[in-house]
Amino acid sequence: MRSVHHRPTRAELLAAAGKSIRDVIGPDLRVLFCGINPGLYSAATGHHFARPGNRFWPALHLGGFSRRLLHPSEERLLLDDGYGITNLVARSTAAADELAPGEFVAGRRRLVAKVRRYRPRAVAVLGVGAYRLAFGAPKASLGRQPGELEGALLWVLPNPSGLNANHQLPDLARLFRKLRKVTSGRR
Repeated sequence: MRSVHHRPTRAELLAAAGKSIRDVIGPDLRVLFCGINPGLYSAATGHHFARPGNRFWPALHLGGFSRRLLHPSEERLLLDDGYGITNLVARSTAAADELAPGEFVAGRRRLVAKVRRYRPRAVAVLGVGAYRLAFGAPKASLGRQPGELEGALLWVLPNPSGLNANHQLPDLARLFRKLRKVTSGRR
């Protein structure tokens, strides 16, 4: 991997198709954030939510999950504060609409196994459409979901991709803060 702030070339982005990135995960996390799948930029850099314009890192900071705005290359620092990142589908694509519905269902099964193994207090799926497909809940909306996932609180947040025009950064920050408030005292 090149320097932290290396911008992948077009060739590197194309070569990243189908690759996966390592989870940022450990036991007993406060919140395990679950993205849809890595984009090509993230797969090329090896870091979650790495594409410039993705609002995950700013929303995470403004929502109170990090003391300062983290660069994607600092993702492992999240573990120190009890937060982690995984994806429903490990395979990187240029856009999430390249994924088949069955990949979301298989991703849910993998997520359940991770939650069983690592026991996070809460799981936040980043994308209501992905959640609906993966969990067979076509009417699900943002926020807390009914029931739990292997003992973990289950929450849905908007997809923070810059392509998601339905939710701007102030709205994302508000929704992240709501999750932070609910999970800050959860044991």
